[in-house]
Amino acid sequence: MRRMSAYAERMDDVIGWLQVMLAVTLGPCLIVFAIVRSMSTKPVEVKYRGAGGGLGGAFDAIWMPSAHEAGMERDRQSERTAPAPSSGDPSSRIQGDRIILDL
Repeated sequence: MRRMSAYAERMDDVIGWLQVMLAVTLGPCLIVFAIVRSMSTKPVEVKYRGAGGGLGGAFDAIWMPSAHEAGMERDRQSERTAPAPSSGDPSSRIQGDRIILDL
Protein backbone atom coordinates (compact mmCIF):
# COMPACT_ATOMS: atom_id res chain seq x y z
CA MET A 1 0.00 0.00 0.00
CA ARG A 2 1.31 3.37 -0.99
CA ARG A 3 1.13 6.26 1.43
CA MET A 4 0.18 9.78 0.25
CA SER A 5 2.56 12.62 0.83
CA ALA A 6 1.80 15.32 3.38
CA TYR A 7 1.20 17.82 0.57
CA ALA A 8 -1.39 15.58 -1.10
CA GLU A 9 -3.17 15.03 2.21
CA ARG A 10 -3.35 18.78 2.83
CA MET A 11 -4.65 19.38 -0.70
CA ASP A 12 -7.35 16.76 -0.16
CA ASP A 13 -8.39 18.58 3.01
CA VAL A 14 -8.45 21.95 1.23
CA ILE A 15 -10.47 20.61 -1.68
CA GLY A 16 -12.88 18.93 0.73
CA TRP A 17 -13.44 22.14 2.69
CA LEU A 18 -13.93 24.12 -0.53
CA GLN A 19 -16.62 21.67 -1.62
CA VAL A 20 -18.37 21.96 1.74
CA MET A 21 -18.25 25.79 1.60
CA LEU A 22 -19.58 25.78 -1.95
CA ALA A 23 -22.47 23.50 -1.01
CA VAL A 24 -23.34 25.60 2.06
CA THR A 25 -23.25 28.99 0.29
CA LEU A 26 -24.74 28.05 -3.07
CA GLY A 27 -28.21 27.20 -1.71
CA PRO A 28 -28.90 30.51 0.07
CA CYS A 29 -27.42 32.49 -2.83
CA LEU A 30 -29.78 30.79 -5.28
CA ILE A 31 -32.75 31.41 -2.99
CA VAL A 32 -31.92 35.12 -2.63
CA PHE A 33 -31.40 35.43 -6.38
CA ALA A 34 -34.75 33.78 -7.09
CA ILE A 35 -36.58 36.09 -4.66
CA VAL A 36 -34.98 39.24 -6.06
CA ARG A 37 -35.65 38.12 -9.62
CA SER A 38 -39.28 37.28 -8.99
CA MET A 39 -39.98 40.53 -7.16
CA SER A 40 -38.27 42.75 -9.71
CA THR A 41 -40.23 41.45 -12.71
CA LYS A 42 -43.68 41.83 -11.16
CA PRO A 43 -45.71 45.01 -11.66
CA VAL A 44 -46.04 47.30 -8.66
CA GLU A 45 -49.73 46.44 -8.29
CA VAL A 46 -48.86 42.78 -7.81
CA LYS A 47 -45.75 43.32 -5.64
CA TYR A 48 -47.52 45.14 -2.85
CA ARG A 49 -50.89 43.40 -3.01
CA GLY A 50 -51.95 41.89 0.26
CA ALA A 51 -54.24 42.32 3.18
CA GLY A 52 -53.01 44.88 5.67
CA GLY A 53 -49.84 45.81 3.80
CA GLY A 54 -47.84 42.63 4.27
CA LEU A 55 -46.01 41.40 7.35
CA GLY A 56 -45.96 44.76 9.10
CA GLY A 57 -49.68 45.44 8.67
CA ALA A 58 -50.64 44.27 12.14
CA PHE A 59 -47.85 46.29 13.74
CA ASP A 60 -48.85 49.38 11.76
CA ALA A 61 -52.42 49.04 12.97
CA ILE A 62 -51.25 49.03 16.59
CA TRP A 63 -48.28 51.41 16.72
CA MET A 64 -48.78 53.59 13.64
CA PRO A 65 -52.51 53.93 12.92
CA SER A 66 -51.94 56.69 10.37
CA ALA A 67 -49.68 54.41 8.29
CA HIS A 68 -52.26 51.63 8.53
CA GLU A 69 -55.03 53.98 7.39
CA ALA A 70 -52.87 55.19 4.49
CA GLY A 71 -52.30 51.57 3.45
CA MET A 72 -56.02 50.84 3.61
CA GLU A 73 -56.75 53.91 1.46
CA ARG A 74 -54.09 52.83 -1.05
CA ASP A 75 -55.72 49.41 -1.27
CA ARG A 76 -59.17 50.96 -1.76
CA GLN A 77 -57.96 53.26 -4.53
CA SER A 78 -56.08 50.52 -6.36
CA GLU A 79 -59.19 48.33 -6.45
CA ARG A 80 -61.48 50.95 -8.00
CA THR A 81 -62.95 50.14 -11.39
CA ALA A 82 -62.49 52.36 -14.42
CA PRO A 83 -65.52 54.41 -15.45
CA ALA A 84 -67.59 53.03 -18.31
CA PRO A 85 -67.17 54.91 -21.61
CA SER A 86 -70.05 56.91 -23.02
CA SER A 87 -71.78 55.79 -26.20
CA GLY A 88 -70.04 58.46 -28.32
CA ASP A 89 -66.53 57.74 -27.06
CA PRO A 90 -64.04 55.92 -29.27
CA SER A 91 -63.26 52.36 -28.32
CA SER A 92 -60.34 51.58 -26.08
CA ARG A 93 -56.88 50.76 -27.37
CA ILE A 94 -55.25 47.40 -26.79
CA GLN A 95 -51.46 47.37 -26.49
CA GLY A 96 -49.99 43.97 -25.80
CA ASP A 97 -51.79 42.55 -22.77
CA ARG A 98 -53.14 45.91 -21.56
CA ILE A 99 -56.39 47.69 -22.38
CA ILE A 100 -55.93 51.47 -22.34
CA LEU A 101 -58.96 53.66 -21.66
CA ASP A 102 -58.66 57.26 -22.75
CA LEU A 103 -60.27 59.34 -20.02
